[in-house]
Amino acid sequence: MCPSCGNESAKWMGFCPAQGCGSQDPLVETAVAPAAKGRPGWLAAKAADVVELSSISSSDQPRDPLPSHELNRVLGGGVVPGSVVLLAGEPGVGKSTLLLQLAQYVAAKGQTVLYISGEESPQQIKLRSDRLGFAGDGVLMLPETDLAAVIEKLDSVRPALAIVDSIQTLYSDDETSGPGSVGQVREAGLRLLRWAKDSGTPVFVSGHMTKDGSLAGPRVLEHMVDVVLYLESQEDGGYRLLRAGKNRFGATTEVGVFEMTEKGLADVDDPSKALLSQRAGGSIGAALAPVVEGSRALLLEVQALTSPSQLPAPRRVANGVDYNRLLMLTAVASRRAGLELSGQDIIVNVAGGFKISEPAADLALVLAMASSLYNCPLDPEIFVFGEVGLSAEVRAVSQAQRRVTEAARLGLKKCILPESNLEGLTIPQGMKAVGVRTLRQAVNAVLSRDRSKNQDGDRTEDLVWEPEASLEPG
Repeated sequence: MCPSCGNESAKWMGFCPAQGCGSQDPLVETAVAPAAKGRPGWLAAKAADVVELSSISSSDQPRDPLPSHELNRVLGGGVVPGSVVLLAGEPGVGKSTLLLQLAQYVAAKGQTVLYISGEESPQQIKLRSDRLGFAGDGVLMLPETDLAAVIEKLDSVRPALAIVDSIQTLYSDDETSGPGSVGQVREAGLRLLRWAKDSGTPVFVSGHMTKDGSLAGPRVLEHMVDVVLYLESQEDGGYRLLRAGKNRFGATTEVGVFEMTEKGLADVDDPSKALLSQRAGGSIGAALAPVVEGSRALLLEVQALTSPSQLPAPRRVANGVDYNRLLMLTAVASRRAGLELSGQDIIVNVAGGFKISEPAADLALVLAMASSLYNCPLDPEIFVFGEVGLSAEVRAVSQAQRRVTEAARLGLKKCILPESNLEGLTIPQGMKAVGVRTLRQAVNAVLSRDRSKNQDGDRTEDLVWEPEASLEPG
């Protein structure tokens, strides 16, 4: 059986032959269970009545909002009754902590929560709740891995919220393979989905991640559930990002920002302000880039460090940005903008452990490298955004007004942006906007001969940026 799409084959193969799957993982041997007499009643669903589409109400799905604003943002406004939410993340990122806090939110309303734990004992969960300052009133613990017993207990308790940690630990006697296999995970997902839809009770399920960053288990599991959430964190990063990979009740572009504290995951209502409070003004090799995540803009600091390389092939290290994007921008800056980066080791980092995926941060990344190369700090009140093409042209990006407004709210006074974005853009009072068409114009706007001193005021022996007006059209 293919671990990605569930396609079955009579013999072992090194890849999935199903059209449209594209998985290169070998097929997994799975024993076929004999047809049992009297299959469970959950398969014999009642016949649904035919309903005309025009007679169905188009009102919004009812939601149960949570005290966590960041969690509500990612879910689309709250928890939808009867929905199945799959929470995935690397080990130790905080999945169990977030689920326990979710149980605390619901239990605080006087409702009952059934917490099904197949990995940890109730005593271990109690220790975690003590750290969170939560006594556990209203949360019923069920240390069980038998899927039939879990469904039976759900029917008898009828909680307001069900939490399963994790789905890879559940097993059914109808499947002959072991827990965590493709067949067992698919069976558990189907049973929990059917129970949630019939009872109208939301179910939150945690899932494991594989070493390549994908969700463990069959791909059909992601198709069955209503919402797929990913909890992300970089190494040694205090912040956690909650993203929606799939959401039938809201947008998938929203991102929730949390900070891991002694009391669990705390909401970060203003991530830009929290990050800028730790920024050292006038740092060399640092540029501010407004990045749009969902319905809000985040002001992130892109850092770059260049150093003469002693190796035949200089090193390129990218933390928080795409590695191939870094290679492309380095080649463009060296070939088209006059920055001598070919013999430099380049290390790029996004402060706070965040990851930038949109091309609007291209210009900030190149200017940070230029600042480090010529040992010249950028103005601490400047921010930049724009996409850089292969001809060193600076292309327009979307939602420029939202980026400028967010920077103005935080007190920034100067903006370097694509010239084509100036049309129709409302510049806040007291802010100066400089439109650029090429990468060389952008470098000329932030670096000059007069700034040939380092941040301590001493003369430096490093290179000084020499604008070449003859290479610029006009």
